[in-house]
Amino acid sequence: MNGNSKVFALDIGTRSVVGLLLEQQNEQFKVLDMVTKEHEERAMLDGQIHDILAVSKVIEYVKTELEKKHGPLTKVCVAAAGRALKTQTAHSTQDIKGKSLFTENDIFLLELAAVQDAQAQLLKNEQDSANQYFCVGYSILRYYLDGQEIGSLLDQKGEIATAEVIATFLPKIVVESLISALQRANLQLEALTLEPIAAINVLIPPSMRRLNVALVDIGAGTSDVAITRDGTVTAYGMVPVAGDEITEGLSDHYLLDFPQAEKAKREMIHKDQITFTDILGFEHTLMKESMIEQIRPYIEKLAKAITDEIKHQNNRQSPRAVMLVGGGSLTPTLTSAIAQYLDLPENRVAIRGVDAISQLQQSDISINGPEFVTPIGIAIAAKQKPIEYVSVTVNELQVRLFDVKKLTIGDSLLAAGISINKLVGKPGLALIVTVNGKHITLPGSLGSAPEIYKNGKPAQSYDSIQNGDTIEVKQGVDGVSASATVRDVIGKDLPSIKLEVNGTTRVIDPTLLINEKKASLDDYLNDRDKIVFNYPSIIKELLTEEEDFTPFVLYLNDENTQFEHFSKKLYVNGKKASLQDGFSPGDVIEWKDGSEATVKMLSVIQNYETKQEISVQYNGQKIVLHKTLLEFYRNGVLLTEEETLANGDHIQLMVRRKEPFIFQDIFRFVEIEKPLGAGSFKLQKNGEESSFYDFIQQGDELDIKWEKKVYQ
Repeated sequence: MNGNSKVFALDIGTRSVVGLLLEQQNEQFKVLDMVTKEHEERAMLDGQIHDILAVSKVIEYVKTELEKKHGPLTKVCVAAAGRALKTQTAHSTQDIKGKSLFTENDIFLLELAAVQDAQAQLLKNEQDSANQYFCVGYSILRYYLDGQEIGSLLDQKGEIATAEVIATFLPKIVVESLISALQRANLQLEALTLEPIAAINVLIPPSMRRLNVALVDIGAGTSDVAITRDGTVTAYGMVPVAGDEITEGLSDHYLLDFPQAEKAKREMIHKDQITFTDILGFEHTLMKESMIEQIRPYIEKLAKAITDEIKHQNNRQSPRAVMLVGGGSLTPTLTSAIAQYLDLPENRVAIRGVDAISQLQQSDISINGPEFVTPIGIAIAAKQKPIEYVSVTVNELQVRLFDVKKLTIGDSLLAAGISINKLVGKPGLALIVTVNGKHITLPGSLGSAPEIYKNGKPAQSYDSIQNGDTIEVKQGVDGVSASATVRDVIGKDLPSIKLEVNGTTRVIDPTLLINEKKASLDDYLNDRDKIVFNYPSIIKELLTEEEDFTPFVLYLNDENTQFEHFSKKLYVNGKKASLQDGFSPGDVIEWKDGSEATVKMLSVIQNYETKQEISVQYNGQKIVLHKTLLEFYRNGVLLTEEETLANGDHIQLMVRRKEPFIFQDIFRFVEIEKPLGAGSFKLQKNGEESSFYDFIQQGDELDIKWEKKVYQ
């Protein structure tokens, strides 16, 4: 019965096992027989066989029932459940500073590194870290260049390149447990496929796969999602919400046990009026429309879960159309709810049944509706496009790959456990230094790309592979760390500055320091070195030790007082300047000594009133009278006006009170001669008699009148 014209297929589901026997006639298939058997216990969960012995008994029952009519069956086509697929999002980042244009091979290796990271995350999240996964496909979510999203990295230049992917994996244990259950039922695996691929293969031919279409298989416990775009299946997904969600809604609202609720749900598909009995024994007869309204929140929940997963697997976008298969797709108003959530016209969401399978001929077996699309698809897809194992050698290690898509050298590297990130030679360490406060980065040389050979010939990571190929990959050579001298960083010799200082040309060189220590232009730099080079910025920094511009200071009664008149005078280009002023190349700088420091000059500068004086007339002559008001002492010695003062001298000032002149003060400035024969005298001021103590003022006329001596 298992000749080229007959196909035996099993759909091993969570609730039941469906066995189909098809007859192949050229490119067409005809259903000869079908047997369905539900599991007596929960031997399967979410598409994964948990009790191989129990599942094998159900398989053996279905096989035996078919053999009663059609003879012995020894080989079978099966599918790995789409709900067993695991999806993981991840990203990979690469430093591309100084790299030439990004190539296709660079991009592919970056994508594979992201897939490998997704696989590592998946293993980390699983309790059994020994699980192995086949990558059955991945899609690019987005590329980034220097932190900004970009459409493509091809021929781009920048510093940091990132690829974000969503990758789909099939656990190896799913396939192995499936094969073990078949062997216990005395069946050999003839061909294997994936359930989403099986449904897509019979409903969406390759000519339609360039369109962005979502296929959703809504079963009892889970809903499987597959996405097509650009001629291939790009992503798979699963949500743990399906037809049982609606059954539970009916059960909760109308107090029905689960079988009664399931029966009522199925009757809603083709009846307008449904009769059922609740757990209290009351019989109800309701219109379908009213029941739909009561369970609408459950329908909305199912639609929302499905559409969220579609967008997640489709780069956060709505597809162009959605096809629904599986028994759960018959849920009333589900298509319109899905269309609303995806913002699609209602005619872009459709339920597809067995009648949509173009390769299927009319049969005496009554098979209709969307619930049989996947079982029939398994038979046809497993026969027409079976998934095979491809065996290749990678660096002398034998690896086997699950051929569900176009396999590349990159896939073989993933299967061999070779770290993609380590294949590309690392860039040499950069040298980061600071020059006058500005950070400068000198990149090391780039690492080289890996050398890849397929069957002894150079190849690229995205080249396809076939069974028996020998792959050899050599890690790229790491780049050389950056090395530089101070001259390399600064870029040239440091120029000198020429100035004219007091008639002599002076050459000023900059000061060069590395980490605050004197250095030269030919010194080699270390990472994080701080380079400082600068020229004198003010005139004071140009002066030598001999060129003393210490200001002239006197301590007047112990008070520090600076005297500019006695200090050196500084000029730049003929204009008066200070030591804190800046300068430019070619400037003419000169200075002159200050005035001679004498007591007299000090009095003038400070506006001291050293004397009090008036002029009067005496005997017709002008006489100037004066009194000392201020006296200067140095170390207790009275100083004259012509005495020279030294920088830093301590000078004491003796100040006398200012008092009016009196008549007798004149006698300090004139000599009084007593005439011969003169006796007594009288003092006169301005012609009037006066006394020794009378006050005199400026311009007064003073005189002494002698009287002749009278002899007795």
